Amino acid sequence: MILPAGDNVIATQDLVKRYPGADQAALNGLTLQVARGTVFGLLGPNGAGKTTAISTLCTLLRPTAGTATVLGHDVVREADAVRRLIGLVPQDIALYPSLTARENLRYFARMVRVPGRRIEARVSECLELVGLLDCADRRIATFSGGMKRRANLAVGILHQPEVLFLDEPTVGIDAQSRNLILERLAELNRAGMTLLYTTHYMEEAQQLCDEIAIIDAGRIIASGVPAQLVAAADGCENLEDLFLVLTGKQLRD
Repeated sequence: MILPAGDNVIATQDLVKRYPGADQAALNGLTLQVARGTVFGLLGPNGAGKTTAISTLCTLLRPTAGTATVLGHDVVREADAVRRLIGLVPQDIALYPSLTARENLRYFARMVRVPGRRIEARVSECLELVGLLDCADRRIATFSGGMKRRANLAVGILHQPEVLFLDEPTVGIDAQSRNLILERLAELNRAGMTLLYTTHYMEEAQQLCDEIAIIDAGRIIASGVPAQLVAAADGCENLEDLFLVLTGKQLRD
């Protein structure tokens, strides 16, 4: 059930994640708040800590130091409670290629505890939402990249999570699939779902996000409303200009 807007659903304080053997921390004192009912963009160059932050908030990684809560639950002490309330659309396609789209969603619906009597209806609802109902009984291996991305999104919303984490959900796909995903995410947000969104497409963030945080080297270097951040920066016409000013033009392969 989606709850009313008004309070923070994600909060971190001085969050640190250091991988064994790494020269520097992937997250280095990350402090942020995400308000209920918003679309929050977490932006940064490669290696900035975006995926580490999402993985930590989704309880997939244990922080080295600091605290993080999602919907009031500590991500370490109350990991099971967090997992029941969130959805995740990962950067990699997390589907079984030899199964059909419908079979994949049925499987994951059981994993996220969709009531048995609701599974078939909910699977169809989610496939229809992402424009895949007509090809629901085709194997994922036969899908285009855009279709796989849309199916990935359908899995993430099966259980109607209160908070949805999306790690580059439109990377490498055609313009039509990208447009449909953005439209559906906006619909989910209007219905009350909070979204935390990472992307390298600055125009997406400017279009979709209510607030953003730009991170580099595991720290926030700017945060706020995209249009206000751009307006306050001399010589910047859009979010991409601002991003390059703040993070530099050096390649981050």
